[in-house]
Amino acid sequence: MDDALFETAPATPAAGGGTLAGNAHASAPLAVRMRPRTLDELVGQEHLLAAGSPLRRLIEGDQPMSLLLWGPPGTGKTTIAAIVSGQTNRVFVEVSAVAAGVKEVRAAIDAARARLVSTGQETVLFVDEVHRFTKAQQDALLPGVENRWVTLVAATTENPFFSVISPLLSRSLLLTLEPLTDDDIRDVIDRALADERGLNSTVGLDEDARDHLVRLAGGDARRSLTYLEAAAGAATAHEADRIDLKTAETAVDRAAVRYDRQGDQHYDVISAFIKSVRGSDVDAALHYLARMIEAGEDPRFIARRLVILASEDVGLAHPAGLTTAVAAAQAVQLIGMPEARLNLAQATIELALAPKSNAVIKAIDAAVADVRAGKIGAVPPHLRDAHYAGSKKLGHGRSYKYSHDEPFGIAEQQYAPDVVQEATYYEPTELGAEAAMKERWERLRRMIRGR
Repeated sequence: MDDALFETAPATPAAGGGTLAGNAHASAPLAVRMRPRTLDELVGQEHLLAAGSPLRRLIEGDQPMSLLLWGPPGTGKTTIAAIVSGQTNRVFVEVSAVAAGVKEVRAAIDAARARLVSTGQETVLFVDEVHRFTKAQQDALLPGVENRWVTLVAATTENPFFSVISPLLSRSLLLTLEPLTDDDIRDVIDRALADERGLNSTVGLDEDARDHLVRLAGGDARRSLTYLEAAAGAATAHEADRIDLKTAETAVDRAAVRYDRQGDQHYDVISAFIKSVRGSDVDAALHYLARMIEAGEDPRFIARRLVILASEDVGLAHPAGLTTAVAAAQAVQLIGMPEARLNLAQATIELALAPKSNAVIKAIDAAVADVRAGKIGAVPPHLRDAHYAGSKKLGHGRSYKYSHDEPFGIAEQQYAPDVVQEATYYEPTELGAEAAMKERWERLRRMIRGR
């Protein structure tokens, strides 16, 4: 049998990233032994498990349907494929998207068709990392899906709208898996500690050690069990019946970062991070960024703070800073961690080194303060809408000067209501690129206001 294709009997639960066969033995990895066998054992993904959901109908109603599972690593994609196979009495066949070619894909589908004709037994064809398949390889899946010779379950960590061909996408039910929460990961760990398939209560786990493993897991159930197994092995080697924080740190070679995503550390560290960037201390800013990354802080939260800072503290002194921050935020969404740490670091360094100006936030806050104080005058008649019938009779648009018809494209006329006609909100600094904007704004203001 080709190494790129694995086939197993339907009664055996799935193994992580490999075959179903022989994964229940005592020396199998903890993450493999603890793989959920039914939907009720699946942790997280409540939006996919509700009564009457497509996934429930597929498994409990034994309805033929192809699935495309999109989500981060360790969220249950392979597990769902195995459950579809085991609970519906289908044969499970896995094709490696890394090693298989069109020949192997066609061979798997031909074998499934022959099995269906001769025995009536259906096949679950699981393709992990389907985004690694070429267009030709994905095309080879279409006959099996269209004719329902196989129940395709394809998994990807990449956006399928960019990485999966449209014909395959349109013939499959797309299910999006969310990262597991900290509570989900704690549940996974606690089950593994007690379950006879897991550690069978042979070792205990201190709370601070559990918190450490949860942080390191980053929403990945497989990773949490891998770390737990290493920590349990270290405790057993030292003839200890509990895993303490020191043992957990040593086992996974990662020091515990004292950081509570809902507590003081969360607010203190992000505050220090922002103030370090504002203060132009690149090294300090990178230190706090690293602390948040290592502690498992949501990278989207960090990215959002950088986007805010780009306007609040850098502003028009370095206009490209906002572009960089937004690009970093988009990269976090597109790429994910750990690679997106590079994008966050680049944005952090650029914003820390950039000239600083808080003129933007001061300008909008001053304008808002006036509005809240009731300084809301009537719109000057010449600026009012003059497109509807009768507007001219009301004087709307009369004497309006079209800026493009004026010298330099600037018309001398009143724009603000009388009550704030003399108000000055934007007061640019002389730092960085804003120095040129300060000179330009002062010149424009004189021209507009006839001074």
